[in-house]
Amino acid sequence: MAGPRGGGHGPRGMMPGEKAKDFKGTMKKLLGYMKRFLPGIILVLVCAAASTIFSIFGPKILGQATTKLFEGLLAMLTGTGGIDFGAIGQILLFLAGLYVISALLSYVQGWVMAGVATKLSYSMRKDISSKIDRLPLAYFDRVQSGEVLSRITNDVDTVTQTLNQSLSQIVTSVTMMIGVLVMMLTISPVMTLVALCILPLSVIIVSVVVKKSQPFFRRQQEYLGHVNGHVEEMYGGHVVVTAFNGQEKSIEDFNGLNDNLYHAAWKSQFLSGMMMPLMNFVSNLGYVGICVLGGFLTLNGSITVGDIQAFTQYVRNFTQPITQIANISNVLQQTAAAAERVFAFLDEAEEPADPAQKVDPAEIDGSVYFAHVHFGYVPEKTIINDFSAVIKPGTQVAIVGPTGAGKTTMVKLLMRFYDVSSGAILLNGYDVRQFSRSELRDSFGMVLQDTWLYNGTIRENIRFGRLGATDDEVLAAAKAAQVDHFVRTLPQGYDTVLNEEASNISQGQKQLLTIARTIISDPKILILDEATSSVDTRTELLIQRAMDKLTEGRTSFIIAHRLSTIRGADLIMVMRDGDIVETGNHEELLAKGGFYAALYQSQFADMSE
Repeated sequence: MAGPRGGGHGPRGMMPGEKAKDFKGTMKKLLGYMKRFLPGIILVLVCAAASTIFSIFGPKILGQATTKLFEGLLAMLTGTGGIDFGAIGQILLFLAGLYVISALLSYVQGWVMAGVATKLSYSMRKDISSKIDRLPLAYFDRVQSGEVLSRITNDVDTVTQTLNQSLSQIVTSVTMMIGVLVMMLTISPVMTLVALCILPLSVIIVSVVVKKSQPFFRRQQEYLGHVNGHVEEMYGGHVVVTAFNGQEKSIEDFNGLNDNLYHAAWKSQFLSGMMMPLMNFVSNLGYVGICVLGGFLTLNGSITVGDIQAFTQYVRNFTQPITQIANISNVLQQTAAAAERVFAFLDEAEEPADPAQKVDPAEIDGSVYFAHVHFGYVPEKTIINDFSAVIKPGTQVAIVGPTGAGKTTMVKLLMRFYDVSSGAILLNGYDVRQFSRSELRDSFGMVLQDTWLYNGTIRENIRFGRLGATDDEVLAAAKAAQVDHFVRTLPQGYDTVLNEEASNISQGQKQLLTIARTIISDPKILILDEATSSVDTRTELLIQRAMDKLTEGRTSFIIAHRLSTIRGADLIMVMRDGDIVETGNHEELLAKGGFYAALYQSQFADMSE
């Protein structure tokens, strides 16, 4: 685990490769992504529109009932008749039927939309998970894991939840506006013209607020990712932070990131929160104008009481969808900011594709040729300079040298975790880039200094090296790696479940399990990168015997700082500053009295000197 990075998050801004996109462009891309769920979305839109249309007729029909009641009351007062309760009852019964149908359609719409939102969330997370497997390791060298986790959790949840709430509401609001406008025109074109006067002002308010608040919504999602990254990093390195009394620095960094998130979130919510009061103010102005004009027209006899009652309701229904759309625009801003981050991740450059004509991995016989290899993790800094070496099949090769000499880098190049900048690495005469990455890596077995075990049983973790292995093969690998004894001392034995960090066993025991996992994979080429660095001397001797048996007849690369562990290697390559400075076996290199001899002697020097 990398150590705490301190305050390195603040000035970083967007993640590498991420560019700010405009609101329209992001929403267009999101709509394109949603095309795969088109049938369900169409059904949702149809149900939402139909439900709204049925409900739109409600005020008009209720106005007819009001007119019938008003006319009946007038007839009673003038002695010319009475209230026709039968006709009013039929109107109300018809109205109830419309509302029942509208409610059923709304239920169907909500049920289907919930399914679409869930499928969208599933699809996005599946795409992100697949993308992670296709990204080069260089991406994860420069991006915090917490940032990636934030995208697959917070950002995807934001997109799916807001779409679930907003998509059908947009259709409902637009349908309501159009339908209500038509109904108002049938009642009174003059009053409709007055009602429409508020529309331009509403559009201006929405556009201004959206333009001002969108940058803050984008920053809110970015800073949320930074906060998650810091929390994940500090949680993973809690022991190190505590051991070095780094709590105050960690809290200071968190407070800085959290302050950035607070200010971005506060500004975005404040600006978006202004929209509703402004829209209510505008709609109330229009409502007052309609009431004054409606009263005047009623006195003139130009419109009935039922129509003015219906029109008043329609005015409320007309301004309500405008307010809803304004409110939805706030939600869509946050959705766009989250979708930007998801799509930026999905658009990251991937590893080059495997060749169309792949070499059969059966061709790998263990011979390796490093041909004038140059490499640097960044183009401006080369760390491997003109590395060349010929390894015959079955050779046990030790790579030694001081820290930073490029030992582990050579192994990463061999397994194509990275590709060389120039030169080539050949297996049995074939460039490693001619193989499929997955098939190439199946031919390697690797034990790293940094152990990795997942949340599962010990048996499952050993079987991870070869998923089709039987229980007997797992047991044989465990015995070869000196694992069997300590596993049998555990209460559940091989069914003991390792926790998330595998902290319920020791570091040395974790190292033994990774060795057992490599043994069961039965690789053609073996890579041991400080494989015994976390075990005691006695266990190391036992493992060394198992390794001697495992490496017999196989090409193996052993990286070690304790030079006493590689004295029996067929070939020792001594590296310094990315170059091979000496080659030979242990005795030959000691006889030369060069750099290797100095390294070897330094490990046995008198500490008092």
